[in-house]
Amino acid sequence: MDLEQLVRRATQGDVKAFVALTQRFQHFAFGSALALVGDFHRAEDVVQEAFVAAWAALPSLAEPAAFPGWLRSIVRHHASRVLRRTHLELLPLAAAEQVASDQPPADDILDRRHQTEAALSAITELPPALREAATLFFVHDCSHQDIAIFLGISAATVNNRLHAARTKLKERMLTMVTNTLHEHRLPDDFANRIGRLLETRGEVVEALFNPQSLPDLLTELAVSDEANKRAVTVRVVQRPGGGIVRGVTVSPIDVVPRGATVLNSLRHAETPIDPATFERVVTLLAGPPPKAGGAGKLLETGIKVIDVMCPLVAGGTVAIAGEFGAGTTVVMEELVRRLSDGAEGISLFTLMQWPAAREPGFSLADELKKEGFSEGTVGAVQTFFFRAEDGPWTEDRLAGLTTADVVIHLSIKVAKAKIYPCVNLQNSRSRLLESKAISGEHASIAERARQAIALLWDEGLAAAAGPLAVERATKLSNFFAQPFFCAEPWTGRPGSYVSLKDALQGCAEILDGLHDDLPAEAFYFNGSIAEIRAS
Repeated sequence: MDLEQLVRRATQGDVKAFVALTQRFQHFAFGSALALVGDFHRAEDVVQEAFVAAWAALPSLAEPAAFPGWLRSIVRHHASRVLRRTHLELLPLAAAEQVASDQPPADDILDRRHQTEAALSAITELPPALREAATLFFVHDCSHQDIAIFLGISAATVNNRLHAARTKLKERMLTMVTNTLHEHRLPDDFANRIGRLLETRGEVVEALFNPQSLPDLLTELAVSDEANKRAVTVRVVQRPGGGIVRGVTVSPIDVVPRGATVLNSLRHAETPIDPATFERVVTLLAGPPPKAGGAGKLLETGIKVIDVMCPLVAGGTVAIAGEFGAGTTVVMEELVRRLSDGAEGISLFTLMQWPAAREPGFSLADELKKEGFSEGTVGAVQTFFFRAEDGPWTEDRLAGLTTADVVIHLSIKVAKAKIYPCVNLQNSRSRLLESKAISGEHASIAERARQAIALLWDEGLAAAAGPLAVERATKLSNFFAQPFFCAEPWTGRPGSYVSLKDALQGCAEILDGLHDDLPAEAFYFNGSIAEIRAS
């Protein structure tokens, strides 16, 4: 398709046409920006801002054939803005501790840095008339004719400027400049990082991207708010399919028109979601509860500790508050596999803690795929991912999740005791238990179980209760350890489904002493009492 056709289609809101334009002109824009700002990272920022502005301003372009020069003027405008706000950032010496250790040797880094600085300095010292043409040529082997179109000059003039530039860049420096600019050029997938806005609902944003180039979960997007001359940061929380991504805004967003540009920054969110934002977005993402103000119906999972101690609400919401290393995504995936084929919907809010250092190019979606896991949105189950604050989930922090019907707290303390799933029974909760919406027998057993498990974590309580009570509590804790279907490749044990009826009966019988004849080890990582007895 020729240039004028692409421009006309893009002007009418055709995102694919605009992506094609971006692919065609991204290296021209980058070369022009680099010639002006003299820094690779700042040049890439200029190009991003320029394409966002170009998409918003396309309807004002009267002559499609003028697109190259028009885009160049936008690039120059944004480059000037970057140069005006340039400043040096002062950091404390302690910040050096945050530098990743998995880097090339320091002397190699220093050599490459010196070479880059020398190449940029050589380009910058060229006369203005030569600098831009030379940069465009060396960045991506742009043809003389293409450079002429972009700069609005004749091909003969381009040829003369390049000849003069080569003369000033002596042979050795010419090779260094060429290699350096190629090494740092704009990634070829830059155009695929551009999507379009589909809808905004309060702080929730939906955008459409190329399905083959989706932003990763928990990455940040920039939505062009042209009316306010700014970009609104959005964090990806779900990828439901079809190229659609859902995100939550970091700052308030006004009415932004459908079709506005959305740019994938390739950066993961580092700031955790705050309780106030979480409270607001739960209903926006999950929708209103099926029976507003109603007691709710228990959704059975076949997972003993969840069904007894923090039962799920059919059509409701679940906050999985996991500490790093406590199996957050394992519990998420197991719930998806057990509930996705059901008729009752459920929304999972997975709050993840990340290690301080991640491998370059880390992708949460890829990591889930490597484990054989889904992204949590399958059938009747939809999952949303949030970055959680590091460290233990205290009672105060968990209190900020009260909007969810159920809170499942996965604790590293329980993981160290080798009880899987690592549910902390003292802090996990369910609206069904709190509102007495379940049978009195269930509520009674759950409370007895909670008091019994507390003995294992408090030496004073344990001493007062006596060794028999502690022994029964240990058996109950082991009984709550259960093989998962999604973990079979690691445990070598087939997944186990235990009905709510059998789980309640097992808890009651253990606490009543009906199985005092069995050792505590017999209850560990098994299924129902019948299965335990049989084995």
